[in-house]
This record gives sequence, C-alpha cells and structure tokens, in this order.
Amino acid sequence: MEGEKRNKAQYALSGKIVTGDQVIAGYLTVKNGKIKEIGHSKPTGGIIDVGDCLIVPGFIDMHIHGLLYSLIDNGPGDLIDICHNLPRYGVTGFLPTLTPRRAGEDAAFLHALATTRAEGAKILGFHLEGPFLKLAGALTKDATSDIDASRVLSLIEAAKPYKAIFSISPDVEGIETLIPLMAWNGTPVFMTHTAATVEQTQRAIRLGAKHATHFYNVFPCPGETDSGVRPCGAVEAILADERVSVDFIFDGVHVDPVAVQLALACKSKGPGRVCFITDSNIGTGLGAGQFTFADSGVIEFACKGAPARSVRDGGLAGSGLTMDQALRNAVKWLNLDVREAIKLVSTNPAKVLGIDDHKGLLLPGYDADLVILDKDLNVVQTWIGGECFFEL
Repeated sequence: MEGEKRNKAQYALSGKIVTGDQVIAGYLTVKNGKIKEIGHSKPTGGIIDVGDCLIVPGFIDMHIHGLLYSLIDNGPGDLIDICHNLPRYGVTGFLPTLTPRRAGEDAAFLHALATTRAEGAKILGFHLEGPFLKLAGALTKDATSDIDASRVLSLIEAAKPYKAIFSISPDVEGIETLIPLMAWNGTPVFMTHTAATVEQTQRAIRLGAKHATHFYNVFPCPGETDSGVRPCGAVEAILADERVSVDFIFDGVHVDPVAVQLALACKSKGPGRVCFITDSNIGTGLGAGQFTFADSGVIEFACKGAPARSVRDGGLAGSGLTMDQALRNAVKWLNLDVREAIKLVSTNPAKVLGIDDHKGLLLPGYDADLVILDKDLNVVQTWIGGECFFEL
C-alpha cells in the first residue's frame, strides 16, 4: 500500500540489481538504512523477492518547482506534499526550486522552507533560480537583481542546514564578484537564462560555475556578426569544457534528442556529465488545466505530461515531466542501455551535488535509496533510507 514503511534492522531484497555498470541477479541486504552487502548468497533474515523487476538507485531531481497542485513557491505546506508525492515517480532526493522574490522577502521565505520537516523524498539543498539572471524567460521581473553580496550571504544562511544552490547568468554585470561566494565549500553553481559570450562563460566556469541547468532552454543562439561565419556563445563554451556538466528537460518538447546526443558525444566520458531534470510545474501528474505559477501568471497544460505554457504568450513555463518518464524516454529515444540511462537520473546528479560517496549507486555503505522497476521501467516501489515510501 502507498505510504507503507518497512523499518527493519536488517532485511534483503532479491531481484536484478543495477549497481552501476553491472546487473547482478542476487540479494541486496539493508541494515539500518544503509546497503550492507550485495551478492549471490542468500542472507539471513527477512527477504523481499521482487521477481524479475530491476532494483536501481533512487532518482535525484535537481530542478523541480511543483507537481500535483503543489508548488514550492506556495510555502511549507506544499513542500511537505511534494516530498510525500515524489516517491511515486521514483524520486528519493531533490532540490526544491524557488523562483525569485523581492529582496528582504526571499531569505525569510527560504528559512521557513529550510526548517520544514517532511517525510518522503529527501531535500538535498535548495535551488534558487535567480535573482541574478540576465534573461527572465517564464520567471518574474524579480529574476534580475543588482549585484549584492550581502543578499547572497543572507540566502546561504537562510538555507541552513541545507546548501543554497544558485542559478546565475554569466553575462550579468558584476556576477564575477558573487560566484566565488556561491561556490564556497564546494557548493555547485548553475548557469542558465543566458546569452553570454564565450569569454563571459569561460570566466564564470573558472570562478566556480560548473553546471548548466535546463541546457539549451533560454540559451539563445548568438546572431551572426560576420556573414557566413557561425558564431559561438555559452552553449559552445559549455559543451567544449570537460569540467562542466549539463542537465536537460527530456520530454521531447524542450530539447530534441539530437541535442542530447550532441552533449553525450562532447563529454569525454559519455553520459558521465549529462543529467536529466524535470523542471516540473504545479500541474504535473494531472490532466489538462490552468494553474497559477507564483508571480509569473497563469500557465496551462494541454494534457497530462504536456509542458507548461504561459497563457499570456504561449511560451514554455516548465514541464509536466516526471523522472521515471525521463528514464523511459532515454531508453526509447537515445537507445541507451538501462544501466546508462540510470546514470542520467541518479548517478550523475549525485556527482553534480557532491554526494556521490553515499548516493547515486547501489554499493555497500551507500544509503538504501532504491527504486523497483518492472520490465517496462514503471515504478513499482520506492525505498528511501531503507523504508518503503511508495508501493504500487
């Protein structure tokens, strides 16, 4: 039953275990919320047989605004609901993503979220999409702010005990003074909403911005300045730099599969620096309908799974994508083996967030964040810290 929790000191799951690059038909033993061992020998204690299903690492969504009528920007109550509902889509950890608020309001609101206690998918930090963005896209006018180090420090403090992860535009004037603050202690800094030049992008990378979120979206192509010469900008600078990881909204609308294949080819270790996110909005998981997206106005979903679009101008305003669907899309449209596809939704996001020493793989000592998938890659169960939070 959904929401049921099994909290046993030690038990084992029996099935096909996707550890990383291997698939092992055997047993995965969990003790006190951690993976104790993986092997072929039958362990002592209780065994839960999942048959021919796959046991894979839990999914990590680094960019999500909402789903099922709930929106991070609406406050702690909606955050609690999102934590509760995400396991049905295989998500075991995520970055709640906030749109910009006015200075003086944003830190207090973030603090209220950071002190909220919720069960279900684990909060891995807070993603602040703004306020240092050059291009607003579907966000409010508050997406662009004057450079203010004290504001950055207040948001970092407000997010504690979590990290505040900023999305910035490399072409915001003066941003070079803020990136080192944002990147302090190894915190990732994301690039997005930008028409930056190659030089501006490379400078941001040198200072600590090592990831690009919803890559290609709100990354406009630079115009030709010399007829017949193809110009380069932020996209090319990011693709050319092996230090930089990228993520995509892989719903078939936001980016063409060929664009994702290009990124996979550019990154020297293939899928190693490519991730999927949802950027899902309030109507995700529902049917057709209209909803209010924070201060950005009314958005509309044409059907379940369709992207969100602004009623005002028809522009994209997030997605209706879920992480389990992104996984299935990767296998179908990119012709990836399930082991490689899992890296895009679990292993690689854990690397970006610097938590790949205990999340993103199924190995002894790692957190027992697990998803059970059937032969069609539908979520059957989701386990977080050794407890079952969703069962079909």
